Amino acid sequence: MTYKHIEDVIITNVEFSNDKKFRYKLEIQLKNKNNGETLCVIMQNPSYADKNIADKSVNFLEKLIFKREYEVFSKINKIIIVNQFAYIQTNDFRGSFEQIGEKNNKIIEKCIEESDIILIAWGKSNSFKNRIDFINKILQKEQNCNKKCYITKKHPSRGFYNNFIEEYNV
Repeated sequence: MTYKHIEDVIITNVEFSNDKKFRYKLEIQLKNKNNGETLCVIMQNPSYADKNIADKSVNFLEKLIFKREYEVFSKINKIIIVNQFAYIQTNDFRGSFEQIGEKNNKIIEKCIEESDIILIAWGKSNSFKNRIDFINKILQKEQNCNKKCYITKKHPSRGFYNNFIEEYNV
């Protein structure tokens, strides 16, 4: 199934590896809202979403953040999506060291630093402890800057809109 980006957004930046096997970040801007906050969404690994098409998770997040009335997202005008692993894969994901991607850690750190709110969107059943620990170290540093952090109760591809997020304590 192919998903489209919602109507009111433009994709302002997509960063891939040269061989297109890794997607490091996807930036989504609300068309009619130039000022606002930036939300960094950290997921497990990317699917096929790019400038022209969304995937199920990206489409769900666009609707959640820009269309639903979650108070914590009311000031958001930009979403930056990064992943624990930058390797693009939709089935049988293993989460090996090689799937992290050579630029991924630096991009995750930079995107978290540039954001006002962080949403951990890998769901509560993520089993990649080393990657969780890496991201938690960054978040602990950023918590000193009073950034709000939330976690999804389920992965966005299996999500539901009501009571989808809760505060995340690093």
